[in-house]
Amino acid sequence: MEYKNLSERDKKYIWHPLTQHKLHANMLAIVKAKGALLYDDQGKEYIDGIASWYTCMYGHCNEAIVEKVYQQMQQLDHVVFSGFTHEPAVKLSEALMSILPDNQAKIFFSDNGSTSTEVGIKMALQYHSNKGEKRNTILAFENAFHGDTFGAMSASGLSVYNGPFEDFFIDIERIPVPSKENINSILEKITTLLKEKAIAGFIYEPLVQGAAAMQMHDAEGLAKILKLLKQYKVITIADEVMTGFGKTGTYFASDQITEKPDVICMSKSLTGGLVPMAITSCTQDLYDAFYDDEISKGLFHAHTYSANPTACAAALASVELLQSSEMQANIKRVIASHQQFDAEIKNHPKVARTRQTGIIYALDLNIEMERYGSVRDKIFKHFMADGIFLRPLGNTIYILAPFVITDKQLQKVYTSITNLLEIF
Repeated sequence: MEYKNLSERDKKYIWHPLTQHKLHANMLAIVKAKGALLYDDQGKEYIDGIASWYTCMYGHCNEAIVEKVYQQMQQLDHVVFSGFTHEPAVKLSEALMSILPDNQAKIFFSDNGSTSTEVGIKMALQYHSNKGEKRNTILAFENAFHGDTFGAMSASGLSVYNGPFEDFFIDIERIPVPSKENINSILEKITTLLKEKAIAGFIYEPLVQGAAAMQMHDAEGLAKILKLLKQYKVITIADEVMTGFGKTGTYFASDQITEKPDVICMSKSLTGGLVPMAITSCTQDLYDAFYDDEISKGLFHAHTYSANPTACAAALASVELLQSSEMQANIKRVIASHQQFDAEIKNHPKVARTRQTGIIYALDLNIEMERYGSVRDKIFKHFMADGIFLRPLGNTIYILAPFVITDKQLQKVYTSITNLLEIF
């Protein structure tokens, strides 16, 4: 198949995300993907070091997922999920309940990471409204990122994305991420906020803040925050869109925290990267607040493609892969490989600090630079020239590759990072 002038044809009509087109006019044409590799229209291969935004964790075009979707699309492609149900959705709900924290009881389908957190925020606000109590404030971490719809964007704290829209946000209060040094001051601040503000919910990225350059925080401190908030009936919302499905070394990051959330938001690798889908799960207590003779107390949020049967089939296949002994062995292998690389690189004079949670590995370069700009672009081009797709966040280089990446491919990534350090 010939892919003639894809990049030129792209320019005519397409507006890309997170792109200032005046500065970045040419898009690389990717025509094929398999395992941990991407292939461009010139036949060059690239190791997908970020699993295409943390989605294709079981490898691109995974045969098990593709086969399940192929079978499903011949049986039932789509049906409205209001007033109807189908086996793929029911089977997926059963499979998810087997791996979610024990306090989760119900799941709500939507389309993507932003909508999953949007639903979680709406659940928290309406939960209190349904109980006759007006609470209009959401608590969130500093430098959070929860998506690009308005509720999710409001809870996000990265002004590089949100600047023009901040006058329209819902009411948000922010706290630092916890550490052993600051947890007492955070708890004091929360106690004060609970007296001053009507806090409905707390949304947080457990253990790892992805868009904040893979910043990692203390599980013990987070548990103390959750415990305090639950005493005041604040709905706790774990945004596991990035961290979910094995990336932190457990099925969910929340598995490593003693206090479990009321709500969990899922997307990205939910379907193994094959098709868009999102789920927001919740406790029975939260669901019961919407279960009423009064119609208006229901959760009136819907997406046309909610619980799309083919997406459910992809997600079900992905959950089965996650639980397989082969994939669990891959996860342990990648974790150990990162640990070995960290031991070799962490004391390099050009490395400011390193950190790891599960298969998520990050290092900060010992240089000052903007999140986006010429230095960042130089780093990106270095990796692409080496046949590696890594996407630096400012001076942070991180690896979040598919579980199936080979040892040889990992070593190539590590070597390219090491060589980069000699440039600066």
